[in-house]
Amino acid sequence: MIAINELPPGLILIVGALFVPLLKGHLRNLFVILLPVLGFYYIYQLESNALVTLPFLKYELTILRVDKLSKAFGYIFTLSAFAAFIYGYYERRSTQFVAALMYVGSSLGVIFAGDLFTLYICWESMAVTSVYLILARKTEKSMAAGIRYLLVHIFGGLVLLAGIVMTVHQSGSIAFNSFATVNPGTVLILIGFLINAAAFPFSTWLPDSYPEATAMGGVILSAYTSKTAVYALIRGFPGWEILVFAGCLMAIYGIIYALLENDMRRILGYSIINQVGFMVCAVGIGSTLALNGAVAHAFTHIAYKALLWMSAGAVLYRVGKSKCTELGGLYQTMPWSLIFGAIGALSISSVPLTSGYTSKTIILLAAENEHLVWVWLILEIASAGVFLHAGIKFPYFVFFGKDSGLRPKETDKSMLIGMGILAFICIYLGCFPGILYDILPDTELVKSYMPHTFGDIYIGNFAHVVTQLQLLLFSGLVFFLFLPLLKRTDTISIDIDWIYRKGGGLFYRIVDRGLNGINDIADKILVAGLTATIAAFVRNAPAQILYAVLTPIWVISGVGEADRAIRKQKLFDAISQNTLPIGLAAAIGVLLLGGLFFL
Repeated sequence: MIAINELPPGLILIVGALFVPLLKGHLRNLFVILLPVLGFYYIYQLESNALVTLPFLKYELTILRVDKLSKAFGYIFTLSAFAAFIYGYYERRSTQFVAALMYVGSSLGVIFAGDLFTLYICWESMAVTSVYLILARKTEKSMAAGIRYLLVHIFGGLVLLAGIVMTVHQSGSIAFNSFATVNPGTVLILIGFLINAAAFPFSTWLPDSYPEATAMGGVILSAYTSKTAVYALIRGFPGWEILVFAGCLMAIYGIIYALLENDMRRILGYSIINQVGFMVCAVGIGSTLALNGAVAHAFTHIAYKALLWMSAGAVLYRVGKSKCTELGGLYQTMPWSLIFGAIGALSISSVPLTSGYTSKTIILLAAENEHLVWVWLILEIASAGVFLHAGIKFPYFVFFGKDSGLRPKETDKSMLIGMGILAFICIYLGCFPGILYDILPDTELVKSYMPHTFGDIYIGNFAHVVTQLQLLLFSGLVFFLFLPLLKRTDTISIDIDWIYRKGGGLFYRIVDRGLNGINDIADKILVAGLTATIAAFVRNAPAQILYAVLTPIWVISGVGEADRAIRKQKLFDAISQNTLPIGLAAAIGVLLLGGLFFL
């Protein structure tokens, strides 16, 4: 019997979601906000190294595994949900709240799962529940994006399941720990995780789908799917060198497409890929410092990225537009949305005294300590690029730039409160990161590498501060010098999804014509030809056999040719109408049995 304090934390949100449709108005919204608070407290009081197992066939399911890694992700998952539900207080439909709660609960299920079966169940639950946050917008684009999103994640889930089955068959264990060997099973599991992490070339589902979600839906989506994938990579694949290459590619790829993009929420979508690239690269480096940096950066990223999505969502909520070419000048009537968005922009750009700086520099330092010069250089370039697309481009073209003439009023108070909570987290963790470092798996190691403070305020290594400020200033100079070239146009950037969208249609046509052509040939030869001939033979065989047997008897008996023809016709008619006399039926039966006997 499992005690109440041994249940997975995600059940608090999943079970709570079932009661949401029964509540109305403010009571419902307050209930939704309360659930992640309860989840946070429940995770806080869980004892480290706790394990809860259940028997399943010949295996043991570990439905709850608690350590500092899972608790760190649990804290930020529930904090983000709390701020997001305050932000979405304006929402009047229960559907989004139910889907969001189940999605967040399933994400918590993944990070507290100690076996591959439990992880897979929660993994697929995330895919199914999250798609409703896209479909809830109820536009033609959101419906199409939701279908594509679901297809990609179904494919990813099947790849993951195939890997799990092969791994369990080979090892005999369903435990979810670090994979030490490279084999087809572990490679498929890795691919399944990378699909959810939006790693190239599986990346386009993210900027294709998240921008089509509702304002609250985009905030929720930005925090969980890719970060549960980062958690799974930290748990299962630390030190796999291929992840270093994958992470660097993601970091650069995200920058390039974010700079090309015109839609403000697609800019932020590509920015997620860029930032997750830092985490994936850190997992590939595999040192203790790098893995702690990946956890810290996932924590801070969820906060500042959700804050940026909130700012963009507030604009979308007020003006119903998201293209940079249709926005501009909104600072005049939406100053608080601008201020909070700017804090998120500074944080993602790793400006000193913001949360992004206190986490990203750990990853850069880990690459430096492992003498991975080319990795360090790529990540530094990516850091400068982040300031270009998310630090400057997003707020400049949305709130400043060319005045669009739009004069919407400031967004709802609930949205501003949600943004204020995350903005506070971004600044507080930038000035006092000790509370973040305390929840990391190796607290003392991280603190020993980040000792520089001014009084109680963390300022970081002086050389790192100077380097980072130089990068930011240079990026800002480049942006404004090349502003005419960076000016947005209402164009579409062709991404890697063009290949499988066009290729998918071509593949369908080839398969359709090929297989259906084979079907047509088979129908003519087998169904209309051979099968029809056999059917006609079987249908007429009794009459033919009986006529052949009776003909000699009729000839001996002196029956003339004309009478034999009449009798033949009557015989065939009787058999076709199943009206044979009993004697003839018995004779046919004897002949058939005799034939079988001799055969």
